[in-house]
Amino acid sequence: MTDWKTFFNASAFRLIDQSALNPNFKALHSFAVDDALAISISNQTSHPAARLWVHDQTIVLGIPDARLPYVKEATDWLRSKEYDVVVRNSGGLAVVLDRGVLNVSLLIPDAKAVSIHDGYEAMVSFIQAMFQDLTTNIEAFEVVGSYCPGDYDLSIGGKKFAGISQRRVKNGTAVQIYLCVEGDGKARAELIRQFYAIGLQGEKGKFSYPDVDPDTMASLQQLLQKSVTVGEVKRRLIQTLDQLQVPIESDKLRTDEMESYKQRLEQMKDRNRKIFDWFRDEDYEGG
Repeated sequence: MTDWKTFFNASAFRLIDQSALNPNFKALHSFAVDDALAISISNQTSHPAARLWVHDQTIVLGIPDARLPYVKEATDWLRSKEYDVVVRNSGGLAVVLDRGVLNVSLLIPDAKAVSIHDGYEAMVSFIQAMFQDLTTNIEAFEVVGSYCPGDYDLSIGGKKFAGISQRRVKNGTAVQIYLCVEGDGKARAELIRQFYAIGLQGEKGKFSYPDVDPDTMASLQQLLQKSVTVGEVKRRLIQTLDQLQVPIESDKLRTDEMESYKQRLEQMKDRNRKIFDWFRDEDYEGG
């Protein structure tokens, strides 16, 4: 397993905490932020970074999900339950975000030299280090029956609590993970199971969509049988970053990054506008 620290050979490290709930800052904005940071790192105008983000009542879809035979019916159903629905620009399939799910992006340079597998393994190593005093049983393998399944699903005792995706922009990489920290992982999986049932309506579709079994998923609270919170996991993340023994700079987007962010945000809006007839730009102002 690749040691996560080998990817952060820099004199300083940026920490961008956007985990405070803000109804005007949505998942669509978050993916544009990661692109802007990856561009900055690619241009060698930024140190490596970690970004924390939380979005309530959100379903993030993958590109194949947008091709479900009955995607309109499925997304209308989600929206009737007051979920924000967005198609992301990184890999993967549908996932649930809410206030009990902490998303972490590790933004690193040298995308052309770092393999995709190395990026995934760096995140696995980082998460294992974060929780090493609580468990040594975090494993990475595809949990069949989970939503958004992949080779780097993170699980304890065969139950998945996290999934990883990657987004590469120029020579910068955003390795993104969602961590189901609090709440009921099974209930989240049931929501996605119903989404696919409505989206497929018995048809196979042109893609192999997951047959979601809610019993394959749980939160860290449930798996560790401890009152782990998003706030505690944030503290653990900062403590783990301290192992780099370089200054950790609490930061926000700089002026040049804001320009990239605006451009990438427009691209995200354009992507979603083409897919959903209900998408309205004004719903994503002020992020």
